[in-house]
Amino acid sequence: MADLVLLTADPGGAARVLPALTLLGHQVVVAPMSPSAVVENADAAAILLDARRDLVAARTLCRLLSGPVEAPPVLLVLADGGFTAVSASWGAADVILETAGPAEVEARLRMMGEHARDDDEAAPPEQLEAGELVIDASAYTARVRGRMLDLTYKEFELLKHLVLHPGRVLTRAQLLQEVWGYDYYGGTRTVDVHVRRLRAKLGSEHDQMIGTVRNVGYRFDPRGRDASPADVATVPQKDAVG
Repeated sequence: MADLVLLTADPGGAARVLPALTLLGHQVVVAPMSPSAVVENADAAAILLDARRDLVAARTLCRLLSGPVEAPPVLLVLADGGFTAVSASWGAADVILETAGPAEVEARLRMMGEHARDDDEAAPPEQLEAGELVIDASAYTARVRGRMLDLTYKEFELLKHLVLHPGRVLTRAQLLQEVWGYDYYGGTRTVDVHVRRLRAKLGSEHDQMIGTVRNVGYRFDPRGRDASPADVATVPQKDAVG
């Protein structure tokens, strides 16, 4: 089994995408830019994703690998102009220029491996329980009192994020950044719409798990109590979002 997988459409392989890689001792499998190629090499230590030319395709694939598809950490290989397009919302572990030397390539791969081990130790549990709500993060499912909730991907991510921060007041702007990503240009009303849909799917007996803090944002409480005016007063004014 290779320790690195290079996803690229370039027939020149590693010698064209990241020449310094050919000077190192890694066993590299070159594969098409598709999630199935990652699934077939799931035991690899890292994925190198060719983002030198088609940034749109690279971003789409990178987000899949950091979200719905379980994958090793991703190192984006960029041309010089690509840095202006990349953001944290892509989900890559690190980025590197195609012209990087062997020492830099090896250092970045080593640091990615160390970070991945640290993340595994600090990773949130696969199953979250909050009152009668149970979330299985690995299966992307949520149940309330045993009833499966029919959630979209973003509704699931929003609910999971709220459950991971019980009692914490999250502003609409924070939720947009932390759930939708820094490059999302929609307004904060998007959060309100998704919260309304989540409450409807939770049902009247459980919809108050997602409490509204007036003029600020939302807070998850498995006991399902609404936020009181006193709760609002404890939130720093700088976090308020209308």
